[in-house]
Amino acid sequence: AALALDNGLARTPPMGWLHWERFLCATDCATDPHRCVSEQLFVEIADVMAAEGWRDAGYEFVCIDDCWMAPTRDKRGRLQADPKRFPSGIRKLADYVHSKGLKLGIYSDVGNKTCAGFPGSYNHYDLDAQTFASWGVDLLKFDGCNSGSLELLAEGYKRMSLALNKTGRSIVYSCEWPFYLRPVQQPNYTEIKQYCNHWRNYFDVYDSWSSIKSILDWTALHQDSIVKIAGPGGWNDPDMVSIFVFLLQLVIGNFGLSWDQAVTQMAMWAIMAAPLFMSNDLRHISPEAKWLLQNKEVIAINQDLLGKQGYRITKDKNFELWERPLLGQAYAVAVLNRHEIGGPQNFTFSLSILGNGLACNPACSVQQLLPASRDWGVYTWVSSLSVEVNPTGTVLLKT
Repeated sequence: AALALDNGLARTPPMGWLHWERFLCATDCATDPHRCVSEQLFVEIADVMAAEGWRDAGYEFVCIDDCWMAPTRDKRGRLQADPKRFPSGIRKLADYVHSKGLKLGIYSDVGNKTCAGFPGSYNHYDLDAQTFASWGVDLLKFDGCNSGSLELLAEGYKRMSLALNKTGRSIVYSCEWPFYLRPVQQPNYTEIKQYCNHWRNYFDVYDSWSSIKSILDWTALHQDSIVKIAGPGGWNDPDMVSIFVFLLQLVIGNFGLSWDQAVTQMAMWAIMAAPLFMSNDLRHISPEAKWLLQNKEVIAINQDLLGKQGYRITKDKNFELWERPLLGQAYAVAVLNRHEIGGPQNFTFSLSILGNGLACNPACSVQQLLPASRDWGVYTWVSSLSVEVNPTGTVLLKT
């Protein structure tokens, strides 16, 4: 097993909220203050997370993504927040978030500029780590734009990891390292896990079914190399919800997914042990989306203490069967229907296929968690299950 980053953090996949997919780089607070990346946005989100059950469901991080900075560093070379959009500064914002029982995440970049063109951390790794620690930051998302070369990219990710640890503050370290490596070379996940708490593997998740499909396809294609490395202290991030950021970012509660597709994202992010970072407007979210995102049984699968990432075990035409080993010799099972037309269809499989024949031997009870809770009763090892699944939907089971 690969050694995990030695900071004692992320024993289960981190959970929280991130501004990027929904709010992007909106900086015009005069025209649209409610959608502007500003102190006001993060204060309001923290209020909602504390008051409406998100914190209690496990979503503990309120994360600032790109575009929070002033265009230049201050006279002492330190990063600074945009003074108009963050008039109280990040330290005061962190104090407020902490007062709500939540944690604050922030964003920087390994290169000399962020992806949106704000000051990056190149040649300032120690200073920036000390700055973030002095502000009370609890998570750093470290992007990989404008790094110059793969050597500088790797050096920067390692140096920031060491710099964060030197501060003495517990700061979860979220890396984009393998995403920027993959076009050129196979990432060394054993090495990456020694420096990062979770790492981005694939493109930004978008509020669309095609984006969700592409992430699932990529994950299944590469599962032999990525599943075995995931575990307590270090996790694959389909994308940081920057729906669920592999760190998959959760875009549930936005506009581009049908109900069945939202169920699929929630179920599959749980199966994949992905960090659960929502990117939506929690101030205006439907009761249905809130029920799905706060579903305690599904979150329990994502946060399972065994720490095993799930994987696809079979594909039959337009159906896929995924499983995830859980603590206590239990299994989570997802039946995904990739049809995009027609009505619900049945998929039948033998329980003997689960867990290499060990998941239901000699018998097990089966509970359905999504799209609705239902007790299926007790089955034997040689039983078959017939599951009806809507197009683009998923049925999530637990044995």
